[in-house]
Amino acid sequence: MKKSSIILIVIIAIAIAMILVIYTDSSTYSTFTEAKEKNTELYVVGVLNKEKDLHYDPVKDANHFSFYMFDNDSTECQVVFKGSKPQDIERSEQIVLTGKMEGKVFHASKILMKCPSKYNQDQMEVIESSAAPATASVN
Repeated sequence: MKKSSIILIVIIAIAIAMILVIYTDSSTYSTFTEAKEKNTELYVVGVLNKEKDLHYDPVKDANHFSFYMFDNDSTECQVVFKGSKPQDIERSEQIVLTGKMEGKVFHASKILMKCPSKYNQDQMEVIESSAAPATASVN
């Protein structure tokens, strides 16, 4: 075999290996039910249950925050995050958690929040000046 053929085969093998790694590592959003079945770190997307209290006491433990969340299947689960309470989590429209289920509690290692935009397409705030508009005269 020629040296160039061996190099070409090695390059093709490396390319195939890279493609396999990319596709097997690509993550999709899961639910709390799937997180119970699998014992790996997953992404769970959902919304905060605003009817239940958020538990964060920085005097007692500044690195313990817990709350309840509904996933996309409307399954509610308690979430524990080893860190401080994210600012404006109450205003978030959607939450993406990275973590895994331990028993009946989801232990999050990361929290990403989608906050409401100040630019809503359906609602537009009109601000008018209280001064009368200037008029120009043409001579």
